[in-house]
Amino acid sequence: MAADGTLTGDKKHLKEKGKLPPVTTLEVTGRDDDGDLIAKPLQWDEDEGKRPTVRLSLSARSADSEIGIGDRVLAKLTRLPRGTGSGAIYEATPIKKLPKEKRRLLGVFRASKRGGGTIEPIDRKELKSWPILPDDMGEASDGDLVRFELVRRGRFATPRAEIVESLGNPDDQRQISLIAIHAHGIPEDFPESVLKECETLSAPTMDRREDLRAVPLLTIDPVDARDHDDAVHAEFDSDPKNEGGFIVTVAIADVAHYIRPGSKIDREAQLRGNSVYFPDRVVPMLPEKISNDLCSLREGEERACLAVHLVFDRHGEKRRHKFVRAMMRSAAKLSYQEAQAAIDGQPSEKCEPLMERALKPLWAAYRAVAIARDKRGPLDLDLPERRIVLDDKGRVARVVTPERLDAHRLIEEFMIQANVAAAETLEEKRLPLVYRVHDAPSAEKLKGLRDFLETLDMKVPHAGALRPEAFNKVLEQAKNLPVPDLISEVILRSQSQAEYTPKNIGHFGLNLVRYAHFTSPIRRYADLIVHRALIRALDLGPDGLTDEEIPHLASVAKAISDTERRAMSAERETTDRLVAAHLADRIGATFPARIAGVTRSGLFVRLKDTGADGYIPISSLGDDYYHHIEASHALVGARTGAGYRLGDTVEVRLLEAIPSAGALRFEMLTPASRGNFAALKAGARGAPRKKFGKFQRRR
Repeated sequence: MAADGTLTGDKKHLKEKGKLPPVTTLEVTGRDDDGDLIAKPLQWDEDEGKRPTVRLSLSARSADSEIGIGDRVLAKLTRLPRGTGSGAIYEATPIKKLPKEKRRLLGVFRASKRGGGTIEPIDRKELKSWPILPDDMGEASDGDLVRFELVRRGRFATPRAEIVESLGNPDDQRQISLIAIHAHGIPEDFPESVLKECETLSAPTMDRREDLRAVPLLTIDPVDARDHDDAVHAEFDSDPKNEGGFIVTVAIADVAHYIRPGSKIDREAQLRGNSVYFPDRVVPMLPEKISNDLCSLREGEERACLAVHLVFDRHGEKRRHKFVRAMMRSAAKLSYQEAQAAIDGQPSEKCEPLMERALKPLWAAYRAVAIARDKRGPLDLDLPERRIVLDDKGRVARVVTPERLDAHRLIEEFMIQANVAAAETLEEKRLPLVYRVHDAPSAEKLKGLRDFLETLDMKVPHAGALRPEAFNKVLEQAKNLPVPDLISEVILRSQSQAEYTPKNIGHFGLNLVRYAHFTSPIRRYADLIVHRALIRALDLGPDGLTDEEIPHLASVAKAISDTERRAMSAERETTDRLVAAHLADRIGATFPARIAGVTRSGLFVRLKDTGADGYIPISSLGDDYYHHIEASHALVGARTGAGYRLGDTVEVRLLEAIPSAGALRFEMLTPASRGNFAALKAGARGAPRKKFGKFQRRR
């Protein structure tokens, strides 16, 4: 049979041609019309025909329910009978989920006059281009962003690229966020089965709910916010035993009422993990019917909520708290700027009637809670964040750094207090939960930070005695230096990354013993888990955390930590690409900048006006032999003793902008400074020579 071609493979692994082995590795490629995941075999000889389609069979609450589009799985296959109607030839039962490839294969197609062309990478770290034959172009046109895969045209052939999908023009700013969506495999459209399930949802009754409809709860959000999942209210405590104290109510949309464990909506939300926010669009965790309607705390409309009443004394110390399920009606939808203007003495027409009964008590309570916060001493990193403002055509109009207001801090602090209360309640009830943890800086990162600060005559304690207040002292000293923002950023880089886990290690940055996420269930799956846990712990309804969910909290926590990092990378890359597109027509222009990074191969600079990051290769810095002094974040010329250092203010010229990669390349215009580099130069004489400029290349 091997001789006549009906069997393929070697002597140990003969199989019938065109058939898959009983256990194989699959890549999840999409969904069928019923919303079920479908996959293709990862290894397939194109000589045997088209890759067969496989339908995945997933149990609702098992670990394999975390499998999503783009994942790879080892699975056991069962041949389906003909006429199933799904187009699938096999059904697969996952054995285990395999490590996911970090990124999808995306690039920009450059057509050749002779037919075919090449694919240029969009990742600035990727140097390899792939040739494309005319038959492998698909429907791609010159300049298109494409998704491609590497295929073999025979068992021993070299892999080559084949375009799978054309995704549009990457130079069109209106399409730039799609690059990150596709590159990171972020699911964008909801399956039809999920949308159909949304249509069956209905609002709850007042049964077993506290009536908060007459309480003037306020939503305070960014001016362009589309979903409103939290509202706040404060009043002076009338209890004579708590003179000068406050009762703060934080009401959060009751998402758990609508999304039951194991439902199609729940499985999709868990796969997404969180919403992803781009300047031009939002990829939501939940369908719009839920996020922008049923669970959005709209002004003047009744909405179900899970609320916590927090009682504080006059010094801002929490005395007690109580969680309730309730029905509320938002008294007003305010922006941060609108609320701040009102409390600063310029209330709008909407805010005027809310001053005495809502806004003034809120700010009075915040001032008290801020006293306790300062006493607690969380890490006080208040770094400015870039915000891209688009015009009516979806193009970058400008890049701004919004002012940080007390209104922002008020909402943040009340949300933190509600999150702490959730963790405390679940611990008290001995119910498993997903914590939000933040470990102390690692010894390695701390050493790098300490070495850098010592060059500025500043110090932080060793790891054993480290507390957030130690960093705060450094930040306070930095206010008297020319580069306070840069020192803040170096401290930020030294921190560990926060994550979700059922094992509590505390939250270093907030200086809290226990912490969970409760306040954003519309956009974070972790918060929905905490809502369900509270409902179960306090017997608030039948839709609490199930016995089936509890054993999988660790794997779910790991998965949603991964989706959070994915979202952060996608959002950051999109901002970089949009800024690069914004600057693409300013080649040759000069900009004031600051050195934001020093490596053995060159300098990273950050433009003052836009916050855009770009690169200056070391080979372009001049005719010298540069030492990389890692501890001091400096490049020092061996011949001249002059150099560049982290934080230096410089002037640069833009040489190249590549929007699809978010890459900017600059030329240094500011001469190297002699400054304080004598000691650094002396210290570097015995150091290994890592990578230097033109001098070394000529040796």
